Amino acid sequence: MSLPTQCQNLGKLTTVQIGHDNSGLYAKWLVEYVMIRNEITGHTYKFPCGRWLGKGMDDGSLERVLVGDLLTSTPDTEERPCRTPPLQHSPGMIRRLVAISPSSRPKLNTGQIQEAIGEAVNGIVKHFHKPEKERGSLTLLLCGECGLVAALEQVFQHGFKSPRLFKSIFIWDFLEKAQAHYDALDPSDTALGEEWQKRVRTFSRFITAINGTPRNIGKDGKFQMFVCLGAR
Repeated sequence: MSLPTQCQNLGKLTTVQIGHDNSGLYAKWLVEYVMIRNEITGHTYKFPCGRWLGKGMDDGSLERVLVGDLLTSTPDTEERPCRTPPLQHSPGMIRRLVAISPSSRPKLNTGQIQEAIGEAVNGIVKHFHKPEKERGSLTLLLCGECGLVAALEQVFQHGFKSPRLFKSIFIWDFLEKAQAHYDALDPSDTALGEEWQKRVRTFSRFITAINGTPRNIGKDGKFQMFVCLGAR
């Protein structure tokens, strides 16, 4: 399915936000990707998704922030006249019935996870060591396919060997349970340490604030926001 739309020239793109208000008969979307073509410059951007938008589907998100990049030009695309992308076929019925989530991604071993974390952190460090005019997209380094959020997802999901036992694994559920555990601790217990208690209060405040946001960003979107706020 393709939903063509038009808007003014927005310049170079790194992210798009897509969502719906959960109204109508078909309020559950499986979005493979979003394609945006700049009719002025001829540039085409692709924003991968591969996730559901809808209550009761996937992580329950009604909106997502997608991170994409400029597609590399090829001889075929260079000769093609400047026009909107062609219509795309809807996903097959079988695929529409499958809930896609980060927990369904291929599992990495410990060494691969450590390497991914190292590359994500190094990318962010190098970003801030460059002159401001030479810096790329920080959003891509944080939320892209090889960014910090994706690397940390692998860290938290490491150890869950069988998706059959845990069909829907969301890191946000774990963080909420951690908050409930910390909130139940006795604040007068001096053995915990003042600095540790301060960190726990900050963690709990972040979780509460993100859960209180009026946006329908779903559990994975909340984790993404948590990582970005923490990095900030």
